[in-house]
Amino acid sequence: MRLVSAEGEQVGVVSVADALTRAREAGLDLVEVSATEQPPVARIMDFGKFKYDKSKKQHKRTAHQSKLKEIRVRPKTGAHDIEIKVKQARKFLENRDKVQVTMIFRGRELAHVDEGQRLLDGVVQQLNDIASVEAPSMRQAKRLTCILAPR
Repeated sequence: MRLVSAEGEQVGVVSVADALTRAREAGLDLVEVSATEQPPVARIMDFGKFKYDKSKKQHKRTAHQSKLKEIRVRPKTGAHDIEIKVKQARKFLENRDKVQVTMIFRGRELAHVDEGQRLLDGVVQQLNDIASVEAPSMRQAKRLTCILAPR
């Protein structure tokens, strides 16, 4: 089998018994890297540490995937409440998450969709320094939505 040392150097083609004794002397494991090659390739390494590093990389990759967070407002939502919602959206964007701003209409509020659009544009304008519009405002039945992505 072709042997690779713990430092990554090519040792050459050695017998399986010789490779095992070298791994024991180093206090490490002999791991078969590629069984389909001719001759098979093995590496001397700390297999427990290898598995741990691999799981940490996997966790880091999944932990930093951006999530979609939602901020819901209504056309009659007060100015102070909207400020609080904007602060919350800013925190989401700083954490590299996307934010969906949803304007919900009920009953007679549907007659004033333009007022809701104006408020939604105001929220987007307040977050313009930290976010960019990924999906412009769209009307879906009784909702008006807009998706913001961090810059």
